[in-house]
Amino acid sequence: MTYSAKPRLYHQLALASWSGTPHSPTAQPAMASEDSAEPVVVDECRGVLFVYSDGSVVRRSGPGFATPVRDDGTVEWKDVEFDAAHGLGLRLYRPRERNQLLPMFFYYHGGGFCIGSRTWPNCQNYCLRLAAELGAVVVAPDYRLGPEHRLPAAIDDAASALLWLASQAGGGDPWLTEAADFTRVFVSGDSAGGTIAHHLAVRFGSAAGRAELGAASVRGYVQLMPFFGGTERTRSEAECPDDAFLNRPLNDRYWRLSLPAGATVDHPVSNPFGPDSPALEAVEFAPTLVVVGGRDILHDRAVDYAARLRAMGKAVEVKDFEGQQHGFFTIDPWSDASAVLMRALKRFIDTDGRFD
Repeated sequence: MTYSAKPRLYHQLALASWSGTPHSPTAQPAMASEDSAEPVVVDECRGVLFVYSDGSVVRRSGPGFATPVRDDGTVEWKDVEFDAAHGLGLRLYRPRERNQLLPMFFYYHGGGFCIGSRTWPNCQNYCLRLAAELGAVVVAPDYRLGPEHRLPAAIDDAASALLWLASQAGGGDPWLTEAADFTRVFVSGDSAGGTIAHHLAVRFGSAAGRAELGAASVRGYVQLMPFFGGTERTRSEAECPDDAFLNRPLNDRYWRLSLPAGATVDHPVSNPFGPDSPALEAVEFAPTLVVVGGRDILHDRAVDYAARLRAMGKAVEVKDFEGQQHGFFTIDPWSDASAVLMRALKRFIDTDGRFD
């Protein structure tokens, strides 16, 4: 199917034709009848993305849930464009009170490579807490999304954001340079953003890759419940309940809408160990923290990923949050589990990724 980036004003039709709540992961699309005069929804993601039977795509600018932003004024932020050609921006955060240059912490949002934005309130709440509690300059980029822009577009955009940051060292935006230590960069992402973190670790995990970053130095990577896939189901995928925040139908839908047309989930973007994926033994991974949730559909795949890298001699640690669902730290950044995560992240940064 060919997808059009031109949105049509079918919001009313989308809601009327959907057999379930707009943001239910188990809702089923209404199928078009042969004599239907109007296009109908054939794919939907969390009440935000609607794909129609004629190939058109409609997006809502905000999430399908209401979340107030909790900004107490201790962190200041601003938006910057990093890719004019694609209209992509990022949001910078820094603590108002600081007496030294601060490490930089990238945060690539999740959303199955199909939805999400740095401007969404759940993302902003998480980044505000990151900046305040880590004592860091937080960089939250956007990237192009499927199905209009299929992978690897998001990976390319994420690399562009990191290269943009590197270009700011030694003479860029004073708002950034007066606060940030470019020799202490950490790259993180949740869900799809965690997958992005893996691919950036591979892209820049060599002498040539590090040279691309110039004066900027990545000290570590954090993969928060990374969104990996594969044609063979893991146990946590096979046993995932239908009422999970991220369940099998939604998981599979994200991949179907974001991977290149005709690709399986063994594609190198989704499966780091797929039949056509590059070998990772020679990659010089910076220390990597992999965060998993005990109730997450992606749990077993992430644990296996970390185990395979450790078997190759890579510096990888797993932090397993028993009983937690997918994305718990952005669903409620002020929960007890989120506080434990913040302490783990701060330790990782303060020790430059050492696990001893």
